[in-house]
Amino acid sequence: MSITVTEKELAKSLTVEQAVEAAYSQELADIASKLVRGLPVLVECDKELAPYLFLNVRNRLREAKLQCIYLDGRQRDPQQGAVPMGLIGTMIAQLRDAVRGAVERRVVVLPHLDLLTTSQGGLTGEAREVIPLLYENPELVWLGFKDPSFPLPKVIENLFPCYTNILGTARNKLRQLVTQSESRKFGREFAPWQLYKYVSGVNAVRLRRLLSTLEGEDYPADPKRAYSQVRQATLNGHMEIPTVDLEKDIGGYAKVKSKLRAEILDTLQKRDKATDPEEVTRLEELIPRGMIFWGPPGTGKTYFAKAIAASIGAAITIVSGPELKSKWVGESEENLRQIFHKARQSAPSIIVFDEIDSFATARGTYTGSGVEHSMVNQLLTEMDGFHKDELVFIVGTTNFVESLDPALLRPGRFEFHIHIPYPDDDDRRAIFEIYNKKMKLQFTPEAMDYAVNRTGNRYMTPTGTAFSGDHLNALCRAVARLRMRENLTGETTPKLIEKAITEFDEKVELHEKDLPVVATHEAGHFLVSIFCPHHAPPEKVTIQSDMPWAPFFTQFKHEKKRIGMSRNELHDILAVLYGGIEAERLLTEDVSTGASGMGHPGSDLFRATDIAELIVEVCGMSNLAAPLRSFRDEKGHRAVLSGSMAEAIDRQVNTIIVEAQARAAGILAKHKADLVAIRDELMEKKTIEGDRTKAIIDDLRARYPKDVGAPGPEVKLAAGAGTTTAAPVADEKAEKDKKTTKKKED
Repeated sequence: MSITVTEKELAKSLTVEQAVEAAYSQELADIASKLVRGLPVLVECDKELAPYLFLNVRNRLREAKLQCIYLDGRQRDPQQGAVPMGLIGTMIAQLRDAVRGAVERRVVVLPHLDLLTTSQGGLTGEAREVIPLLYENPELVWLGFKDPSFPLPKVIENLFPCYTNILGTARNKLRQLVTQSESRKFGREFAPWQLYKYVSGVNAVRLRRLLSTLEGEDYPADPKRAYSQVRQATLNGHMEIPTVDLEKDIGGYAKVKSKLRAEILDTLQKRDKATDPEEVTRLEELIPRGMIFWGPPGTGKTYFAKAIAASIGAAITIVSGPELKSKWVGESEENLRQIFHKARQSAPSIIVFDEIDSFATARGTYTGSGVEHSMVNQLLTEMDGFHKDELVFIVGTTNFVESLDPALLRPGRFEFHIHIPYPDDDDRRAIFEIYNKKMKLQFTPEAMDYAVNRTGNRYMTPTGTAFSGDHLNALCRAVARLRMRENLTGETTPKLIEKAITEFDEKVELHEKDLPVVATHEAGHFLVSIFCPHHAPPEKVTIQSDMPWAPFFTQFKHEKKRIGMSRNELHDILAVLYGGIEAERLLTEDVSTGASGMGHPGSDLFRATDIAELIVEVCGMSNLAAPLRSFRDEKGHRAVLSGSMAEAIDRQVNTIIVEAQARAAGILAKHKADLVAIRDELMEKKTIEGDRTKAIIDDLRARYPKDVGAPGPEVKLAAGAGTTTAAPVADEKAEKDKKTTKKKED
């Protein structure tokens, strides 16, 4: 079978009845066969299709000499003066007459079953009257029609042991549903398989109406107009076709784009160009229908889904996970059914479940009403019910991929996973270039470099996160508003970018008494890092920052992400963390709360304790035997240990902390004059960076080459230094030394 057909192979004309017979002949024959055998059948289909399906089935039943009664609620030969009962009232009266007046087997057709229920699937008053009638006469065979938009109560569904779903049309039937004149709108070579991509979810009745209204010339050189008319006519509800270009509108993320092209877009493109039906089928089996886009907020996960939709001409609907939940029993699952039904009618389409983790977390972990369990089951059912030739894709976006139900992530469901992280330097530059062009910001090369660096990993947003794509967009809009307010028409400079970032931030003003302490503290970090060879060298130190979340800080050279860190690197970080408080102790003979941060998780002492515990309890880098497994559980809490083991761990942690503290104090004591010089320069200039930082590092390392990496002289810590539980460690060492000395004397 060829993927294209000639005009002569198509019908010259088609009635709706002929189209229904051609599209669903197998299903209709099966329905009629079951009814003849006395099996009630429930047909789920669109409302507009139901009457034509009934007419076809009735004609088949006539051949079997089986009578049909069609209960549509219309009054026939009303008595003069009778009070109209309305549609439902008339339908119930007709049903009562059919049930209680029948003595031989006959088929009773119920075309309006959905009128007996509410939108939540509950029973109406009329339904409670109807249900007993449905079960009263065993001689009747029921044929019911259910609209996909309405659920049925179980008590009614149970009446029908046989169920048939008729949604859209089969691809191999499409050539029988197009006339010769209609095919001319798609060019001289008509490819039903190409058209099917846009009408797979359209029933035969609607398809005939759609094709009969096509406009345009016959045999066009480019059939885009005809396909565009079909595409617009098949859009359903809130579905839309986005216009996001994967290359022009999304900056950076080369690896993400490459993976999307290789795994999805290229395969779809080959499928559309294939001329062999078997090749088309083979390629369709390779395409993943379920995708998980995971990563931090604001990185463009939904935007990438829109770009995919635009690339393949698919309609898209974005559904927020929390919006699906309902307090009514069964309505959450029904919301899911409706979303999938509309997406199939508008195929090719993409359903984006934003925050899918809000209802699709691992079953058994729910703390709410348990509706999530049913929603996950319904989602799995809908995904497993896809036909291979239906181009319906499901994208779930989440910040917590580890919390999703494993059943969703297996092959055949959400098998395609892609991480969309915070943008790196190249990504941010590409994003800025797009917004610079769209908003006409006129960034100078220096401003572009500054914007990229100013939003890098060493900086954080006011909320404490890295800069995402949304943050970069907000920054560019802030620059545009600033240019408008100040009536600027020239180029955007680095100074203007910094003003846009910090103009309305609340800045911390240092008290005059605090200035020497803060300068001493930061100078201590700065100086100790220079003599720690495994620590990144300092780049900048300031006591007058424009960033509200970091009014003063020491910034170190940024390194690209690595797999892990060595023991020497961790010990150097510990020494540098203690450089601040030890500098205060040395020069002011006092200490402030700066190192503790009043218990803040990002403070020097908090981080130092975490690193020391990491060294001992997780990495096995202490004098304890390397742990076979971490002493911490999945949430980071210490596991239940014996008293002796917990004490041994605490001793090791405190020993590491005391050694780091002593090392920092030793470096600072030996280079006290240089510490004072750096502190004084910092108090005067407020910031040391760039070439001046490099000059200080080169000078110190040239004057003291042997001190770089040396452990530093032994320093007796001042009273109050170290931790309270370190004393037993020191006492134990002293006792051991005493015993050794005694043995030598003996």
